Amino acid sequence: MQISVVISLLNEEESLKELMEWIHKVMTAHNFSYEVIFVDDGSTDNSWNVITELSKQYEQIKAIKFRRNYGKSAGLYKGFEKAEGDVVITMDADLQDSPDEIPELYRMITEEGYDLVSGWKKKRYDPVLTKNLPSKLYNATVRMMSGIKLHDFNCGLKAYKKKVVKSIEVYGDMHRYIPVLAKWAGFKKIGEKVVLHQERKYGVSKFGLERFVRGPLDLMSVMFISKFGKRPMHFFGGIGMICFLIGFAILIYLSYMKFFALQYHMTERPLFYFGIVCLILGVQLFSTGFIAEMISRFSANRNEYLCDEFIK
Repeated sequence: MQISVVISLLNEEESLKELMEWIHKVMTAHNFSYEVIFVDDGSTDNSWNVITELSKQYEQIKAIKFRRNYGKSAGLYKGFEKAEGDVVITMDADLQDSPDEIPELYRMITEEGYDLVSGWKKKRYDPVLTKNLPSKLYNATVRMMSGIKLHDFNCGLKAYKKKVVKSIEVYGDMHRYIPVLAKWAGFKKIGEKVVLHQERKYGVSKFGLERFVRGPLDLMSVMFISKFGKRPMHFFGGIGMICFLIGFAILIYLSYMKFFALQYHMTERPLFYFGIVCLILGVQLFSTGFIAEMISRFSANRNEYLCDEFIK
């Protein structure tokens, strides 16, 4: 199979029929063998019934229905798990991503050898203050911290080699940082393509103001995981050792001054309390690193989601 299209959705019943017709038209025109994997992320509208009816018309449809809303990352993870195509395309279900971009994305993966190609919505039709400006700031920050030269990390329209999606673990809200996860997994050839961004035709955006809080926290998480996920002791233990040595040196100095230089009131100096704090902080950080090391070796499965129904 050439292409798997993975679509994680929440309450998009109005757009699903039109989207599937559009995808089928593009795939048929280019003679692609394909599958479309819909992941219903706990929709409360009629989305699952629409998908079920579409599956009777299109044999290429596979679908997963979550019992409750887990988030886009969970939907992508389960979709990646099920994907069988040589090239995996992700896109949103709201018709803002154009299926007409699929052939060129496929060509860039298969002919130009990219591991991952991310869409770049150069011209956006989103509100300037609530989406465009925060998006520019977010993308600039991720570029600086990750070293990956992409203009639009969070674009839902992306193409991947199959081995990329089978090698990365997407959880929490890490879907925003899939290129960073791919780079961390050893996939270095990451490119981008300018894609058409369309105005939302049905419904409303499912992302609220909380993304401004979660986004920076997730970025710090993914940067920490990418560097120290398998060796947390190197981070916590290193800082802890430095703090401990500073505190130890301060207390040795104060002890020398008291017993050999015969200076008194050492415990009343601010330096004494600073040394004690450094010692305690050093021990705590070292202990944190040791515990994190144990957890990383015996971590429970993070990607287990309750599903009600499947369409194979």
